[in-house]
Amino acid sequence: MIGPQDAAADRIAPPDPHVVVLFGASGDLARRKLLPGLFHLDRAGHLSDCRVVGTSLEAMSDAEFRILAREACEQFGRGRFDEEEWDRFERRLSWVDGSLGPMALADAVSEAEAEIGERSRRLHYLSVPPAAAAQVIRTLADAGLTERSRVVMEKPFGTDLASARELNAMVHEVFEEDQVFRIDHFLGKEAALNILALRFANGLFEPIWSRNFIDHVQIDVPETLTVEGRGSFYDATGAFRDMVVTHLFQVLAFVAMEPPVELAPKAITVEKEKVFRSMKGIRPRDVVRGQYEGYHDEPGVEPGSGTETFIALECRIDNWRWSGVPFYLRTGKGLAEGARIISIAFREPPKSMFPEGSGVGLKGPDHLTFDLDESSRISLSYYGKRPGPGMLVDKLSMQFSLNEIETQGDTLEAYERLIRDAMGGDHTLFNTAEGIEELWNTAAPMLEDPPEAIVYPRGSWGPVEMHDLIAPHRWRLPFQRRWRG
Repeated sequence: MIGPQDAAADRIAPPDPHVVVLFGASGDLARRKLLPGLFHLDRAGHLSDCRVVGTSLEAMSDAEFRILAREACEQFGRGRFDEEEWDRFERRLSWVDGSLGPMALADAVSEAEAEIGERSRRLHYLSVPPAAAAQVIRTLADAGLTERSRVVMEKPFGTDLASARELNAMVHEVFEEDQVFRIDHFLGKEAALNILALRFANGLFEPIWSRNFIDHVQIDVPETLTVEGRGSFYDATGAFRDMVVTHLFQVLAFVAMEPPVELAPKAITVEKEKVFRSMKGIRPRDVVRGQYEGYHDEPGVEPGSGTETFIALECRIDNWRWSGVPFYLRTGKGLAEGARIISIAFREPPKSMFPEGSGVGLKGPDHLTFDLDESSRISLSYYGKRPGPGMLVDKLSMQFSLNEIETQGDTLEAYERLIRDAMGGDHTLFNTAEGIEELWNTAAPMLEDPPEAIVYPRGSWGPVEMHDLIAPHRWRLPFQRRWRG
C-alpha cells in the first residue's frame, strides 16, 4: 500500500517468507542496487525469512557468490557495515550455474525452500538484458517455478508497440498479469510518492491542479554521464526509448492523473492508464533530438549512428483537466548537470495594478518544483515585497527537504521499496501490459519519422533548438536560484 512503509515497519508486517531468484546476479545492477538493497531490507526488518538464489551463465561457488555480494554491499550499501548483520545475511545466499539448465535451478530453489518451509513464495528478479528476458521466462516454466511466484522485469519493455505486444503475449503464456511486475525505479522514489501526498492530502493544491491555474509543466532529467561502456545497448535504444517512454511518461501520469477512489494499486492504475489513453501521439515537429560530440567514438556504437543521446519534446493530454496545457519533457546524456525535477508553472495574474519597474513577473511565473533526488525536496516560489520603501518585489521560495525530518534515516531507496512491494503483491508503482502498450502507441509517430539528431557539445544543456520548442517559456534548468542547503 502507498504510505511511509519504511518509517512504519512496526505497523506494517513484512511480506511472507520468500526465495528470491536473482537472474544476472553477478551483473552491474545486482552489485550496485539489488544485493545491497536486499541486505538493507533484511537488516532493517523489512523481510521475514528469506533466501537469495543467485544465477547467471557462469560457474561460481556459494562462497564466491557471498564474497561478490559482500564486496557489493560494502562498496554500494548504505550505513555502517555490521559484521553480525552480514553473517546472518550471507547464510541466506546461494548460487546456481545457469548454464546447467532448468532442473539445476529447480533443485537450488527447492533446497532453499526446504530451509524456510512450505509457506514461502518465490520472487524472480530478471536483472538481465531485454533480449534475454524471453529465455529466462521459458527457463522458469521448464523448471516448474511459476506457482506461488511473482516476476520482476526490468525496462525497456519492448522497443515499439509490436515488440511490446509480442513480449506481453509471451509472458502471459507462463504468468498471469497479476504475477508480473514491470519495474520503473523512478516511481519508487519518495519524491514520486510525495506528488500523490501533496496533491490529494491537501485542500490547498488539488483545487488549482488544472488548466485553469497551471500554464505548463516541465519534467527534466539531464545526466552528466555519457553511455559509460553501454554503447551497444544504448545505440539500439536511445534516449526516447530508454528514458521517456519508460520513465518520464510514468512520472507524468502521477502529475496528471485524476484522484483515485482510494490509494490502492488497482485504483491508481486505473487513473494512470486514463492519462495514457488521453495522451496524443508525439508529433515529430514537437521533438528536438540531439547527439553529444564524440558519441560515434564510444565502444559498441555503430559508425554513423543516428541514435539520439538527448531529447526534448512537447506532450499533450487531451482531457478536461489538461486540455491546452503543454507538458515539456527533456533528458539527455553528457549534459551540464545531473538532476531530476518536475516543475509546475502557474498562470500569471494581471500586473496592471503594480507600478512599472516593480519586478512583478520579471523572473517568470510562480512554480511548484519537485526534486526527485533522494533528498526529495519541494519548493514553492512566489513574489513577495522587498523590505523598504515603495513596491518592489523579489522572487522568494518556501522549501522542504526530506533531510529535515526525524525519520529521514528510515527511507527506503527506490529499488528497496519496489522489491518489498513486489514481494507483497502491491502493483501501485509498477506498469501493466495495457499501460505499456498505450505508451508505445503514443510514441509511434515519433518513432516512425524521427527528426535528425543535432550534435551538441558535451557539458552543454543540449541543442540550442530546444529553446525554440518551449518558447515563449524557458527551461527551468539551470536554476537561477539554488536549493538551500
